[in-house]
Amino acid sequence: MKLKELHRVELPREKLVKYGPKRLQSEELFAIILGSGIKGVNVLTLARTVLKHIEKNKNETSLESLLKIKGLGTTKALQIISILEISRRLQEKEKVEILSAKDVWQQCADFRGSKKEHFAAFYLDTQNRLIERQIISVGTLDSSLVHPREVFEPALRLSAASVIVAHNHPSGDLVPSGEDLRLTKRLKGAGELIGINVLDHIILSGSEHGSIAESIDDVLSESML
Repeated sequence: MKLKELHRVELPREKLVKYGPKRLQSEELFAIILGSGIKGVNVLTLARTVLKHIEKNKNETSLESLLKIKGLGTTKALQIISILEISRRLQEKEKVEILSAKDVWQQCADFRGSKKEHFAAFYLDTQNRLIERQIISVGTLDSSLVHPREVFEPALRLSAASVIVAHNHPSGDLVPSGEDLRLTKRLKGAGELIGINVLDHIILSGSEHGSIAESIDDVLSESML
C-alpha cells in the first residue's frame, strides 16, 4: 500500500496531532522530519532505512554516509545531521556530575534505605559526568557475587573513563567491613590493569553516606587495606 492510500488518521502527521508523539513509532516520527520520499520509495520506507543506518553507525553517522542512501538528498541529510547534533548537545547538558559522596547518595534514593544490600556501579566520562548507573548485585555483599568482570564489562562497553561503586548497609552502620575493603582492593586492582580507575567506594544508609577513600579524587592507599 502506498503512503497516500493510507487513511488520513493513519498518516504520521495526523497521528501526531491526534495522539501525541508517544503513540508514534520512531520511523513515523522520522518520516515527519523527512517530509516526503521519492518515486518508488515512500517516506516511511525512507525513514526506516535512515534509522537503521543511524542505529548501525551510532555516533559515526556523517553527511557523506547519509548521502549514500537512495532518496536522501543534501537538504534532508543536513537536516538529519543537525537534529542528531542538537540531540547530542541536549544529552550532554542533562548529564549529572558526580563530584562527591553526597552526589552518589542522591543518585541511590531507590535503594539506599533498603533492607537488602544493593551494589551499584557509576560509570563516568572524563569530566566525572554520569554515563550510566547499574545495579550489579542484590543481596549480601560478597566478593564472589561482585566479580570485577560484572563491574568492568559495562565500563568498557560505555567507554567510561572511571567508575565509582557504592552499596548500602541496611544496619545503618557506615563503617566498612573487611569484605568491603577486600572487594574494593580487588576492583581497584582490576581497574588498574585495564586503565579504568575506581575512584571511590561509597557506603550508604537511608540518611547518611561514607567514603572508603578520603575524597572523590583520591584512590585507596594500600595502608588502608
